Amino acid sequence: MVFVPPTAEELALYLGLAEIQGARADLLIGQAVALAESVVKPLPEQATAVVLSVAGRAYVNPQQVTYETIGPQTVQRPAGSGGLYLTKSDKAALKALAGRGGAFTVDPTPAGATPAPTWPADGPSAPGEPYEPGWGRWY
Repeated sequence: MVFVPPTAEELALYLGLAEIQGARADLLIGQAVALAESVVKPLPEQATAVVLSVAGRAYVNPQQVTYETIGPQTVQRPAGSGGLYLTKSDKAALKALAGRGGAFTVDPTPAGATPAPTWPADGPSAPGEPYEPGWGRWY
C-alpha cells in the first residue's frame, strides 16, 4: 500500500481543535513527512500516526516553550514538548512499521555440517605413537 499524508482536517481532529490554520497545518505535515522519510523511505501506510504526532507537537507549541505566565495563569510544559522533530519513540515506531529492527538470529553453521565429532581424527594412530599425525614430537 502507498502512504497517503494526513490532511489538515485530520490534524485538527487529532488535536481536538474546532478550527485549524490550513496552510500552516499543511506545511507542518509536509515537513513531518520529510523528517519521517529521513528514517524510513518509502513510508509505510500506518506511518500516519507518527506524522500526526510530529506535526501536532509542532502545531501546538512551535517555539518549544516550556514555561509561560500570562496574568495569574502559569503553564509549565515538559522540556522538548514542541517544535518539529522526531523522538526516539517516533523513529522506533517508523522502523517497526516498516518491518525493520528487532531481534533476529544468524546461524553460522554450514548447511552440510553433521553432528559427528571431528576429533579425534578417524582411524587409529601409528603404533606406539600417542599423538595424531601432525602433532608429533618436537625433536
